[in-house]
Amino acid sequence: MMLIDRDNAQKHIAFLKTDLFSNSISEKRKKIICTACSMNHAKTDCLKTCLLMASSLFLLPCATAATASSYDQPDTQIQRDSAKLGNSTPAVSQIDPAAARDSKTAIPSPTADNKDTLDTSGNLLGDMGGLRTWLYKYGITFDLEEYDELWGNVSGGTGGKPAYEGVTAPTIRVDLEKLIGLKGGLFNVSALQTRGRSISQEQLSVYNPVSGFEADRSTRLFELWYQQSFFHDKLDIKIGQQDLDTEFLISDYGALYLNANFGWPMAPSVNLYGGGPAWPLASPAIRFRYRPTNQLTVLFAAADDNPSGHSFYNSADPTNQSVHKDGANFNMGGGALLIAELQYAINPQPDDMSTVTENPGLPGIYRLGGFYDTGRFPDQRYDTNGNLLASPDSNGNARMHRGNWMIYGIVDQMIWRPSLGSPTSLGVFVRPTFNMGDRNMVSFAIDAGLNLKAPFKGRNNDTVGLAWGMGRTSSGQRAYDRDLRYFNGGRYQPISGNEHHIELTYQAQITPWMVLQPDLQYIINPSGGVLNTNTYKKVGNEVVFGLHSNISF
Repeated sequence: MMLIDRDNAQKHIAFLKTDLFSNSISEKRKKIICTACSMNHAKTDCLKTCLLMASSLFLLPCATAATASSYDQPDTQIQRDSAKLGNSTPAVSQIDPAAARDSKTAIPSPTADNKDTLDTSGNLLGDMGGLRTWLYKYGITFDLEEYDELWGNVSGGTGGKPAYEGVTAPTIRVDLEKLIGLKGGLFNVSALQTRGRSISQEQLSVYNPVSGFEADRSTRLFELWYQQSFFHDKLDIKIGQQDLDTEFLISDYGALYLNANFGWPMAPSVNLYGGGPAWPLASPAIRFRYRPTNQLTVLFAAADDNPSGHSFYNSADPTNQSVHKDGANFNMGGGALLIAELQYAINPQPDDMSTVTENPGLPGIYRLGGFYDTGRFPDQRYDTNGNLLASPDSNGNARMHRGNWMIYGIVDQMIWRPSLGSPTSLGVFVRPTFNMGDRNMVSFAIDAGLNLKAPFKGRNNDTVGLAWGMGRTSSGQRAYDRDLRYFNGGRYQPISGNEHHIELTYQAQITPWMVLQPDLQYIINPSGGVLNTNTYKKVGNEVVFGLHSNISF
């Protein structure tokens, strides 16, 4: 009786592809005993035996994990989306360091002609004397990214000093199929070293930072997770400490912009505990991703809603980033953040456009999602005794509400391409978010923008973009402002309204391992209108210039 296992089946598939069906192999070659295994096949039965062995691969239990071949590191959600959009997305995603890392084609990857050799042309240190290639033979890839920014506020705000901030982000990923033979297994660990000063916290009084790379100074663990794929890569499950904004709630075209509102949006950033499980705070989570077709993707995650583990308001540390500076809190004592997203791609582009003879149409990705947080959230107007928080009679403790929710939609659509195969394209994005007003500071927000990829001849990886965003202060917060004005005896108190932010940016790939991005932002009515305690006037509109750089080592 012939024993059948997955390894034998895969060998026979390879034999069928190369030995039996190759036009370059002679008839004599075709008649030799099967070279795919040690069995002594009869010459006349070799083809039948190989077919039986090969077909057995698909009869194994469907629950057996199976993904890409052992020499391919599983690609990221951002890279998959970029391929569907015909690589019209920016060369580097600027949502945060994790997204930037996931989007970069400069991450060491197998060469086209030798799967055991790495292409390290996108890394300043190259192969590091052969170290990267040696590690890769065991499934280990090492990436080190350096991000530096210089910002200046030239008008409005509460100050006008220049501000520098930097992030160093090392990441190690291990393909467990290559290391120990566990098919579909991927392990990831990353860290952050953040430094400098936040211009947004110190000078701008905005809802969300002007940069998605701003963070309090620390050296911390960032992500630590394991991912397992099943059903030939149609389903994968990730468990561990995760940064959700590399997969949920993101616009691929919006990822060009430096303002944090175009990454993890304004509403969850100001409405959730510590901004939710997003840069620079990750949370313990389990994430499911199901891809039944190339066009359809379903995402679901359950995460702890409070990555810092601290109370919602923390006057000593408003960002809640300094409570556990090492990033090893692994808080699981808060509420559960349950988030789901449905993604549908129209006209997904083929991997190799050079072989396309018929126009596949202009690509787009449409997303619909939402989350429910089971935690407790403070009322914006009333205390625990039912008094107005702005009243002198208030005990200062906000009434707490159980649960919070938000729904959102995202559109990324290419609207123009001069010719099939051209690197130049024009894309648009729109992303609205909606949530309730009594327990949130922002109840509605929307972002939209227009990106031109490859704007000049010979600059195929450059992108120029213009985007606008708006956040609407909730009804509860506006009512609190009116109460505060009343109890202040007529002293000036602005009533919060809408904050608008406009950004013009140009991302230039200087070398395969270096990106520079000059940036201009105009913020109208910061935080919807807040009081400058130095002048007792409303904080004025702001003009902010910035320069961002990214180097891949």
